[in-house]
Amino acid sequence: MPRGSSSKRERQYEHIKESGKERGMSEGRAKEMAARTVNKERAQSGESKT
Repeated sequence: MPRGSSSKRERQYEHIKESGKERGMSEGRAKEMAARTVNKERAQSGESKT
């Protein structure tokens, strides 16, 4: 997770990562999906510059 991420985003990342692993994704793919999703949410809510 990027520096400056809130604890809410940390929890969201872990939840999405675990969901991906439960669906049969590899560890790496689940992490990637979780990071992309959290970054997208941060950008849409104005928490990041991207």
